[in-house]
Amino acid sequence: MFAIRQYEFGPAENLRYEEVADPETRPGTVRISVRAAGVHLVDTKIRQGGAGGPFALPELPMTPGREVAGVVDAVGDGVDPSWVGKRVVAHLGMASGGYAEKAVRELEHVHEIPADLSYEAAVAMIGTGRTTMGILEAAALTADDVVIVTAAAGGIGNLLIQEARHVGATSVGLAGGPAKVELVRGLGADVAVDYTLPDWEDEVRRGLAGREPTVLLDGVGGDAGNRALKLLAQGGRIIMFGWSGGGPLEITTEVLYAGGLTASFGIGPRVNRPGGMRPFEEAAMRAAATGRLVPLISEPFALKDAAAAHTALENRATTGKVVLIP
Repeated sequence: MFAIRQYEFGPAENLRYEEVADPETRPGTVRISVRAAGVHLVDTKIRQGGAGGPFALPELPMTPGREVAGVVDAVGDGVDPSWVGKRVVAHLGMASGGYAEKAVRELEHVHEIPADLSYEAAVAMIGTGRTTMGILEAAALTADDVVIVTAAAGGIGNLLIQEARHVGATSVGLAGGPAKVELVRGLGADVAVDYTLPDWEDEVRRGLAGREPTVLLDGVGGDAGNRALKLLAQGGRIIMFGWSGGGPLEITTEVLYAGGLTASFGIGPRVNRPGGMRPFEEAAMRAAATGRLVPLISEPFALKDAAAAHTALENRATTGKVVLIP
């Protein structure tokens, strides 16, 4: 089979498309013939060698990739042979061989894909979708809320805008550039603003016509996230799930006390509950299968072009979930 291999940490050019041996099943596992592999911003951080935080760096050489969808083509000892031929999706763990034509995963981490769901949509929901469900649980949105979503054209952001619309909340989507702003508006955002423009906060205030944001859902941090934080009303809620903008929100106890704010970090505290991440994965699949949430998929890249996919993601040249097709 062909796979992406990485022999040293560094730039995207370190991702090599090579022919390697097919992976073998182990007891309790299935082998998946990959039809779509997910690409995440975390993948680019791992590739650089600077993931940090909870993400331990893998040993090299390695095949990157954490999310795959495809068809089971072999099963290990102890697995019912009827799984062969089923359409499935799985989160593989950190840097665990997803950028490849075949991948192996323990059956307990595998989900059957609903009949009407594409491989690309399934692979978006198994990782990005499960994180979204955790964020939404923490946010507990209601029709009375006014929600700011940073990076609203991204893989998580577009789903958050959709759910805000479903519950009847007023949503403010921040995105970079006119094309992304129009996309966010098309997703149902009540106010869509280009956060690369100076004084974009004034446009948010005009769009809300006197209402104040009650919730900030932030995966950007940096300048945009911290400016959005200052828009929150007294008693507002903050849910953080990343800092692609260069650093986490600058939240001190003084900021929390002064604004009567509450803050939490997305899905993190929920991971160690019974069932781990699986309940969030199942909820994400149900939401996609019923059409409640429709993941936005960027134009897919061929597997051999994984380096280009990383570069596009790092340069903010993508919208929605980035996917590789073997």
